[in-house]
Amino acid sequence: MITRSVGPNRRRNDMIWNMIAWVVLIMLALPAFWIIITAFRPNIEINTFPPVWIPRRLTLEAYANMFGLNPDVQQRVAVEAYLRNSLLASGISTIIAVSLGTLAGYAFARFRFRFHTTLFLGIMLSRAVPGVALSLPLFLLFNRVGLTNNVLGLALVYVAVNIPFTAWLMDGFFRQIPTELTESAYIDGCGHWSAFWRIELPLSLPGLATAAIFAFLAAWNEFQIVSVLARNNAAKTFPPGLFAFTEQFTVDWRGMAAMSVIMMVPAVIFVILVQRNLVSGLTFGAVKG
Repeated sequence: MITRSVGPNRRRNDMIWNMIAWVVLIMLALPAFWIIITAFRPNIEINTFPPVWIPRRLTLEAYANMFGLNPDVQQRVAVEAYLRNSLLASGISTIIAVSLGTLAGYAFARFRFRFHTTLFLGIMLSRAVPGVALSLPLFLLFNRVGLTNNVLGLALVYVAVNIPFTAWLMDGFFRQIPTELTESAYIDGCGHWSAFWRIELPLSLPGLATAAIFAFLAAWNEFQIVSVLARNNAAKTFPPGLFAFTEQFTVDWRGMAAMSVIMMVPAVIFVILVQRNLVSGLTFGAVKG
C-alpha cells in the first residue's frame, strides 16, 4: 500500500513544481518579450493607455530609423560602432580575465604559500568596490595616460574587474578535482605546468565555460564605468549608446527597444553556444559521491 501511494504523490508534486517553474519563467521572460514586440510595433502604440498587448501590425520602421534608411530621419545612431566596441571590449577582457583568473584559481587551490589566505581575501574584497566608486579615479588615471575614449582601456578595466570573480570561481572548481590525479601525473614524470595542462585544465572546462559566460556578460552589460571613460563613439558600447535615444523632453522608447534587441542577440548566441558547459559547470560538485 505504501508503494502505491508514493508514486501518485510524487507525480503530483512534480507536476506542481513544474507549473510553478513555468510561471516563474514566464514572469522572467515577460520584460524581454515586451521589449521585442515594442521594437516592432507602430510608434502610435508605444504610449497608449491602456497598453496594447498584441500589436495590430509589425513594422521595421525603428530599425530603418536606426540605420539611416529612412529619408525623413536625418540623425542616425552609430549602431555599428557600438557593436564593434562591445565585441572588442567584452571579447578581449573575457579571454584575458579567464586566462589569468584560471591560473590564479589553480595557484590558490593547489599551493600553500605565505599570505595565501590574506592575498585571496584581498583579491575578493577588491571585487566588492562598486563601479560608481571606481569611475572618477579611473577617469583621472586614464585621462593622464591617454586611455580615455579607448576600447583597449575599457578592456583593461574589465579584466581587472572580472579577475577576482574568475579566480574565486576557478579556485572552487580546482578544489573539486581529486589531488590523487595530479599526484599520479607527478609520478609519471609531469611537472606542475604539464599536469595542469594535461589533467587539471581539461577537467575544469565546465568551470572555464561558466567563468567565461559571467565575465563576458559582466563586460557586455556594464554601464557606469564606460559612461565615464567613453565620451564619443570611438569607444562607446551598447549600454551608454542607448542614451542616444534620450532627448531633453522626449524618449524614443521604440528606438531603445530596437537597439536592446540588437544588444541581446550576441549575448544570447554566446550563452547558447556554451549552454551545456554552463549547466554542468553550475552543478559541478553539487552531488558528492
